[in-house]
Amino acid sequence: MFERKLYTALENHLSKKQVTVITGLRRVGKSTALKFLLNKAETSNKLYFDLERIENQRIFKQDSYLSIERSLEQLGFDFSKPGVIGIDEIQLVKNSSSIIKALYDDYGTKFIVTGSSSFYIKNHFSESLAGRKRIFEMNPLDFEEFLTFKEVPTSVFKKEKWQSFLPTFYERFLPYYEEYIAYGGLPEVVLAETNEDKTAYLQDILNSHIELDVRLLGDISSSDTLYKLILLLANRVGSKVDYTKIGSLLGVNRQKVKEYIHLLEHTYLIRTIQPFTKGIDKEITKQPKLYFTDNGLLRICGQTSSGAQFENTIANQLHNLGSVNYFEKSSGTEIDFILNKTMAIEVKETPIEADYKTLIRRSKPLEVEENTLIGRKPAPGGYSNFIWGGAIV
Repeated sequence: MFERKLYTALENHLSKKQVTVITGLRRVGKSTALKFLLNKAETSNKLYFDLERIENQRIFKQDSYLSIERSLEQLGFDFSKPGVIGIDEIQLVKNSSSIIKALYDDYGTKFIVTGSSSFYIKNHFSESLAGRKRIFEMNPLDFEEFLTFKEVPTSVFKKEKWQSFLPTFYERFLPYYEEYIAYGGLPEVVLAETNEDKTAYLQDILNSHIELDVRLLGDISSSDTLYKLILLLANRVGSKVDYTKIGSLLGVNRQKVKEYIHLLEHTYLIRTIQPFTKGIDKEITKQPKLYFTDNGLLRICGQTSSGAQFENTIANQLHNLGSVNYFEKSSGTEIDFILNKTMAIEVKETPIEADYKTLIRRSKPLEVEENTLIGRKPAPGGYSNFIWGGAIV
């Protein structure tokens, strides 16, 4: 088993009384993390439940807490001792947070739970488990984790993080980064041996996401409408979200489009980034921009351009490093990303000196501390004053 960077924080929280909540995209590695923590728990008094299994749902859907408690005891759990209960896909039982609260308050039982919907976790859990939980969001693998899963030594890689373009470093890791752009960072996809297997996994994950996550939470009668929306969004990666136009293409009203996109975002298929508004609110656009959380899922959803795929990759890499915004004035002048409100970033497949000069000129009114040009490959002529995308982790 390959350990994720998040595991250190998760393991540190294992000894805390609070409920450990792991949330993120379907098949991003939440179940593996939960089982890792159960194995680390220094007690034999522990149980694991996958709520995608009907027999496990039946236990937690019983009418009384006492019946649930008795059922857990029949399965070997001893409430008179410290113990740990792990529950996968907690959103599949609507009253699960109340059950956890009751057992947490009565016995101090440690719970580790996973869920594929931030909407459910942050709303339902906030109501009943206020002060009793900590939420950990798990993202697809970053590029360094991707290399670890590929069993590529990363000691040399670590030295070149955020360093200016170096041809030998680029040539050494280029094939891996191109695969990362093409197929993303979902663990089972990364570990698949053939491109055909990768594509099949991605299609299965997308279908499961629509049927088991989004439709479960939303009032959505047609999977076909939702699928068409996802395809439309894939072709708009890196663009501002025009709810009215998308609604007219789908044949649904603007408000319904907003609701669907809200669900897709809160089940981790997409993310939106807001405009950077430092001191010039009247001049900038207000609409969010949209990106897919995993490039592999983006790949199977549309004929996205090479540049859009690369920009989507960078958006996800930057997301792991802090807050991300974009800047665009009403005149059309734009900067791709603002990281942590201090760094202006422009993304180009083949960056040249003129791109860097343009970035400096556009960022000057924002008074940011740094300007960074990120590229996918060197342009003819040997310009090297940029950071290769593979060095962003």
